[in-house]
Amino acid sequence: MNKKIILAASLLLSFQISFAQETKKDNTKEKEIDAVTITKTKKAVEQKADRTIFDFSEQPSLNSGSSLEGIKKLPGIVVTDIAGMMYQGKPLQVYMDGRPMNISTNDLTAFLEGMPASAIERIEVVTQPGAEFPATSGAAILNIITSKSAKNYLSATYSGGYRFSDYDKFRNRFNNSIVLNSRNKWFGWQLSAGQTYGESFSSNEMDDISKGFNDKYSRSYFTKAATTFDLGMDRLLLNYDFFVSNNDSYNTSDGSALFEYPENSNLFEDANYHNVGKTKNKNYRNEVTATYQKRFADKSQKLDFKFNYSNFRNNFDQNGTNTIYFPGASVTKPFPSESTSAQNAYNMRVDYSQSLKILDEGKISIGGMYDRLDFKTTFFDVDNLDYQRQTTSLYTELNAKYKKFSFIAGLRAEDYDISGTSYNFKDQKWDNLLPFKKFELFPNASVQYDIVKSLYFNVNYNRKITLPSTSQLNPNNTTFQNPNVDITGNPNVQPTIYDNFEAKISAFDYAFVSYNVSMVKDQVMMYVDRKGKNITQTNVNINSLTQHSFNVGLPIPFMIFSKPLSEVMKFNFNPDKINFLYLYAGYQFQDIKEVVDKKGMWFFNLSGQFILPYGMKFTPNFSYSTNGNYYFFQSTQRIMNRLDLTLSKKFNKDRLTVSLFANDVFNGSRMNFKTVNTATPIYLSNRWDSRTFGFSLNYKIPTKNKLAKEDSNMLKNDTPKDDNGGIMSPK
Repeated sequence: MNKKIILAASLLLSFQISFAQETKKDNTKEKEIDAVTITKTKKAVEQKADRTIFDFSEQPSLNSGSSLEGIKKLPGIVVTDIAGMMYQGKPLQVYMDGRPMNISTNDLTAFLEGMPASAIERIEVVTQPGAEFPATSGAAILNIITSKSAKNYLSATYSGGYRFSDYDKFRNRFNNSIVLNSRNKWFGWQLSAGQTYGESFSSNEMDDISKGFNDKYSRSYFTKAATTFDLGMDRLLLNYDFFVSNNDSYNTSDGSALFEYPENSNLFEDANYHNVGKTKNKNYRNEVTATYQKRFADKSQKLDFKFNYSNFRNNFDQNGTNTIYFPGASVTKPFPSESTSAQNAYNMRVDYSQSLKILDEGKISIGGMYDRLDFKTTFFDVDNLDYQRQTTSLYTELNAKYKKFSFIAGLRAEDYDISGTSYNFKDQKWDNLLPFKKFELFPNASVQYDIVKSLYFNVNYNRKITLPSTSQLNPNNTTFQNPNVDITGNPNVQPTIYDNFEAKISAFDYAFVSYNVSMVKDQVMMYVDRKGKNITQTNVNINSLTQHSFNVGLPIPFMIFSKPLSEVMKFNFNPDKINFLYLYAGYQFQDIKEVVDKKGMWFFNLSGQFILPYGMKFTPNFSYSTNGNYYFFQSTQRIMNRLDLTLSKKFNKDRLTVSLFANDVFNGSRMNFKTVNTATPIYLSNRWDSRTFGFSLNYKIPTKNKLAKEDSNMLKNDTPKDDNGGIMSPK
């Protein structure tokens, strides 16, 4: 192989390659129209050695609301205010179309609430990221694939929906979006655009000193555009994403705190307060990606160059009045807050792979990456954080297969340079942040044994790192704040290192049993403390913890009661056309030295599909959890006790799908925790209008081109690891 090409490939970042295992054949069904057309069937859930794939495009129970609502229904995924987003006990890094989002917590929640689930093609949860992924991928990756493949025709799909809740008053939510695809033999393009509007509420309580109620009005708009140019065997891919949200929240809060009275007396008195105000939160996100794919006569030989730039801005304003009730008098004061943040992320990478004659078959991948993030914040027009980090990395990974064994071994080297300054308002001076300048090695290894056809046993080890998110670093408050509650980030939190071990048995893509343990150093987590009548909430590093997780998933097709087991075991059927139940159970236990009262937590999920007369489909989804620990918190009420029901039917030659749904029928979604690291427990609670009812529509607009009969949203079994979705899918 040309040494110059290999050298160039080792200068910049990570590709995602297929696991070295036998490619399974797609189930196909032939159906005659005017001519014979091949229609491939999708799988609702697909288990692979390194990932789990959930199809959204054809599941009304998942794609009828917002993206966040759909993600919360996936078995094994837990979304909380305390620990963020986790899958089978592993913290998730969120990607979109193969690229990291670089936002998290409040900003990520707003983004996913503003994007309709109908814009998602599928979600891939990569539980075993190899060396070709950045070491910053952490314990696991949630990759949201939004694009749909464009074939040689023009197609258009409209999606819309409406839902409502009725608690203290009637609240509405609706969304609309359209996707256009086109392709000819020279180039292809895709355009997706949409909007959402939502009215919602949330209420919260912190101990006995603060109660709040938020009435929220959310508006968001998004556009995604992509073009592909065929240059002989090579391709040039260009992507542009834009997202904007404008959210208003009307807030009231009551509590008691210590206030200086009279003013400038240095005397403090315990008094009740009533706070009334409004917050406005605006988010803007732009992202541009250019990819050049060099292809060779040898189909296994690939060379990709990619450049990505993203910009995210947040403006948060709070205007309110605080009325304090002193004995014999009341005082009303303004209670304002203004803060902004802006981040710019740059990423360049190159990846090269080719087949290798080793054992029965093999492949080698090499590549490198340069990544930079600049993050700045202001508070009342005063710059109070200037944060920079850059990462340079190289990797190599080897795949090999020998008889029934598949092997993967990889090594990634990353060099980090993190620095910055923050403004100390108390001392009125700039302080240097704790620097992080290190060179780290991240090995990974995996062995898979094919016990029999469609039955696999896999053991895996990988070392990963998670860099603090900008929301964890942000020293400013970005939620409505009470006089006695201070919620901020911490610019000095350090990266987290993971050593992950996992053993897993999977069968027929759907059933699996797994156990994993993670040795974690410097885990970043929320920390709540109380001094007198003041509560502070920020982020800190836990020195070390060990996390254990056991998970099992089992499909139960009802045909086992009517067909011979030998026929069922072939799994030669379309899962979209049968009745089944899917059972998931997971147990998570965190061993933290500082926590004395250690309790594990069980999570259960039961989802089903029932084919009713007249082609209707009924899809129930039930999630349940026991009480247990999340880092320094222990749930005092089940955080999951939710039943979602969806009834759907297709019309007009399957072009139109209409769904009726009821979410959280039991009205059981709550977040109730107490701290377990403080001398006296601090109780935190939050609830929201999770019980909603509504309908959704998905209409595939007819085209005169007969080729449009081809299913363009197919989940292929040979989907590469670096699936950028849609017209960016490699040939």
